[in-house]
Amino acid sequence: MHASNFRPVKRIGDVVRIYARVRERIPAKLLLIGEGPERPHIQQLVKEMGLASEVHFLGEQDQLEPLFFCTDLFLLPSEQESFGLTALEAMNCAVPVIASDVGGLPEVIVPGEAGYLLPVGDIEGMAAKAVELLSDPVRHSLFRTQARRRAEQHFDAVRIIPQYETLYEELLNT
Repeated sequence: MHASNFRPVKRIGDVVRIYARVRERIPAKLLLIGEGPERPHIQQLVKEMGLASEVHFLGEQDQLEPLFFCTDLFLLPSEQESFGLTALEAMNCAVPVIASDVGGLPEVIVPGEAGYLLPVGDIEGMAAKAVELLSDPVRHSLFRTQARRRAEQHFDAVRIIPQYETLYEELLNT
């Protein structure tokens, strides 16, 4: 699965190419969620690659959580990500993430624990990690558990809000 605003920076063409390599090795479907300027180009790419029956464009969705719960892997090969909120949302639903090693994503994803981080544009590497993870039910289950645990332990609002409040108080008192 991939969810974004379908802008060039999200590299959705890479998502499709990663998926194409994964499905050469294991059965899979791809869910693409969102709308934006790249969607027509991506729809054409999917058609040209002969993947139209296996790639599903779901458009904008108000609730991602039900979709995450039926997803095995989240792909986020972006050129830039300030934080990676969708990656965190996926992890909160126990979905491992394969993403680019950019911006705030290393803060969210611990490689080899709840997903993998690879260089921008490394389609082969991301596909290899996806196949490796999806082909090993024990490792996949462990990554699912660790993804959820990381989201809860490091990004839960109950833990984060007091940290922000403390920071704001310190800034106001200086």
